[in-house]
Amino acid sequence: MSATPPFPEAQAHGSIPNYLAWSIISTVLATCLCCPLGLVGIVAIVFSSQVNSKLNQGDIEGARRSSANAKIWCWVATALAIVGLLINIVMFATGGMETYLQMMQQYQ
Repeated sequence: MSATPPFPEAQAHGSIPNYLAWSIISTVLATCLCCPLGLVGIVAIVFSSQVNSKLNQGDIEGARRSSANAKIWCWVATALAIVGLLINIVMFATGGMETYLQMMQQYQ
C-alpha cells in the first residue's frame, strides 16, 4: 500500500504534522511523573491519530485542525511532565516524603 494520500490536493498542501510520537512520549512521561494528570495526553494521541485518516479522506482543513489540537495537547502533556519532574526533584532534594512528614510532626 502507498503511504501517500490518494487525493492530489492533500499532497499539494504540503505535509501536515501529526505529532504522534511527541504525544505518546509526553503522555508516558507525564503519566509516570505526574500520575493521573498525565492522562490528558491521551487527548493528544487521539487528535494525532486523526490527522492521517483525515488526509487520506481528503479533508485537508480537518487534518489541519486535528494537527493544531494535537500540538496544543502535546504541549499540555509536556508541561505536566516538566512540572512532575520538578516536583520529584524537589522531593528528592529535600529528603523525600518521610522528611516532610517528620517536619510536620515537629510543628504539631
